[in-house]
Amino acid sequence: MPDHITIPAIAEDESLYPIEKIEAHRLGVLHQAVSIFVFCGADLLVQRRAAGKYHCGGLWANSCCSHPHWGETLQDCAERRLGEELGLALPLTQVGAIEYAAGVGNGMREHERVAVFHAPADRQTLDIRPDHEEVSELRWETPRRLHREATERPEIFAPWFRIYLDRWDELGL
Repeated sequence: MPDHITIPAIAEDESLYPIEKIEAHRLGVLHQAVSIFVFCGADLLVQRRAAGKYHCGGLWANSCCSHPHWGETLQDCAERRLGEELGLALPLTQVGAIEYAAGVGNGMREHERVAVFHAPADRQTLDIRPDHEEVSELRWETPRRLHREATERPEIFAPWFRIYLDRWDELGL
């Protein structure tokens, strides 16, 4: 995503103010984000981020995640990004929220308050059309197996996804 995307940062008094996305990540400023978890039964759709992403390229993460544009609702952002990244339009339900901070490489730091969305799907009929500039690979896996894999091979998972797996009960999924 280009540097000029403006996202909502969160001030100490909980008010929102606009900041450029890259600047928020360079400074580690608390900001809003969304994370989407597409499930078919107990299996979670996970993606490997495209190698060309500005941070965490080539690492495995949850189904889809992003930042709302300034003035965009969390729900609208989740729906937009699910379509842009995976070519999907699924019913999304916000089920929880989580806050975390983590280094993501290239001198950048995520400090996010994340709205967590659940999306049910039938993988037998799901027509996934990933944007290959965003996503290089997809697979279905149980959260339990992903947690075990992240414990054994943490270097192949995005930092936020390892946090999500460690704090799974807080996600509301």
